[in-house]
Amino acid sequence: MRSPSKYSKILRMRKTPFVEGEYYHVYNRGVDKRDIFSDTYDMPRFLQSMKEFNTIEPIGSIYENSFRKSQLGDRISKLRKEPLVNIICYCLNLNHYHLLLQQVAKNGISEFMRRLGIGYTYYFNERYKRNGVLFQGRFKSSHINSNEYLLHVSAYINLNNKVHKLGDAISKSSWEEYINQYAGGICNKDIILGQFKKPNEYKHFSEEALEGILERREKDENFSGLLLE
Repeated sequence: MRSPSKYSKILRMRKTPFVEGEYYHVYNRGVDKRDIFSDTYDMPRFLQSMKEFNTIEPIGSIYENSFRKSQLGDRISKLRKEPLVNIICYCLNLNHYHLLLQQVAKNGISEFMRRLGIGYTYYFNERYKRNGVLFQGRFKSSHINSNEYLLHVSAYINLNNKVHKLGDAISKSSWEEYINQYAGGICNKDIILGQFKKPNEYKHFSEEALEGILERREKDENFSGLLLE
């Protein structure tokens, strides 16, 4: 019989390790499928966390980081330019999120997601006067093993509100960054948009891909499980 410590270590190991330069679909939802975004202030905070925690050099809390920025100015930004991951695209829905990430630093995705989970849970619990875990266990991940898969996952994430037919429900994705080429976004879009002559071509591709996803979702009951339903 395995010792408890060895067994716990095995449970913590992932079937597919994260490798630098590779792409991964990362996702999770609220514990007991509860909402993790309760109003329009929460999503910007989550996005701020994604931006500020994505650095090899630890920042502590967002509050501590903002204080250091005010004291040190540009010097602190120069120290913290090296990212843990490249954020390719994202979607935040009421009770779950999807991210498409490329690992840049060693253990980058694991460290990035650890900081994001701890930091946002602390913010959420403080704001809503609650205790305990917010997310349903460890985040889930799938390795993107082909360019075709990469493109389709990007479409699935960018248009995830339509996948779930959320209508006017609270939802935010990187779709606007891709289609309208917003400056100052958090996504590294070149790996996707570089394969299309114009953003409108990617728009057309994504909308067609979405139709295929929705059709398969209706025909294949096992497919829903792959899409974090």
